[in-house]
Amino acid sequence: MTDDPQTPSGLGEISGHYDAVLCDVWGVLHNGRVSFDAATDALQRFRDAGGTVVMLTNAPRPSSEIPVQFATLGVPENCWDDIVTSGDATKALLSQSAPGPAFKLGPPKDDRLYQDTGMEFAELAQAKLISCTGLFDDNQDTPDDYADLLREAATRKLPMICANPDKVVHFGDRLIYCAGALADVYANLGGEVVFGGKPHDPIYALSLSRLAVLRGQAVDKARVLTIGDGLPTDIAGAAAQGLDCLFITGGIHGDQISGNHYAHAVGQLLSDHNTHARYAIKNLKW
Repeated sequence: MTDDPQTPSGLGEISGHYDAVLCDVWGVLHNGRVSFDAATDALQRFRDAGGTVVMLTNAPRPSSEIPVQFATLGVPENCWDDIVTSGDATKALLSQSAPGPAFKLGPPKDDRLYQDTGMEFAELAQAKLISCTGLFDDNQDTPDDYADLLREAATRKLPMICANPDKVVHFGDRLIYCAGALADVYANLGGEVVFGGKPHDPIYALSLSRLAVLRGQAVDKARVLTIGDGLPTDIAGAAAQGLDCLFITGGIHGDQISGNHYAHAVGQLLSDHNTHARYAIKNLKW
């Protein structure tokens, strides 16, 4: 038996049950190229009715950098109150491991993650850990390109701090690999991996503390709704935290849902991944 989710017509149908939303970004609000107007409108309406919205993203960068990206993609400022990233949660982990040195695995665009952490860097042979923010070039690299490097690191028993648990995201009409894909390979090689982002505890603890500041008091978890499209990250994370979740099925798992009975098909997909969500809708709208 599957536990089929409820299928509201939109966020507006269920918004009265919640004071706050923790909303995923990539795949829910934009696809890396353009924003989704219906999704941003839904969050604006939720805020207009007195709700608080915290964007919750596995981006491996400090949250201070996300508004610039939002502006480029057309995500309006009035659809969110605060932003929490995997980068924010990861900075704390890096600071605790400083000065390292670390082998830096990821593109130069993520280097600002290391500001004020005290982390030093070295080649793999001299490193004491790996800090992974992604592939060196996610436009053309695949995890297979890193097999030898990761095998050597696993042999040396270097722990990996992974700044982005996502394995893939949509970029326009194609999928690109993220740091989580490398972490998955590393774990399968026997390597130790530590995460700050979804579905792990640090990013949720940080988000709930930010919500408490925004609303002037601790928020009852029963009054917090999470929204996301990633089963192993957004959905599994919400379930582990005991938070209600609105599963956006038209994101990275859209091609896995078929048949005439939508709710049951989604319920079966959730069951196949050993998780659950209270609600499901194809795309976020009001």
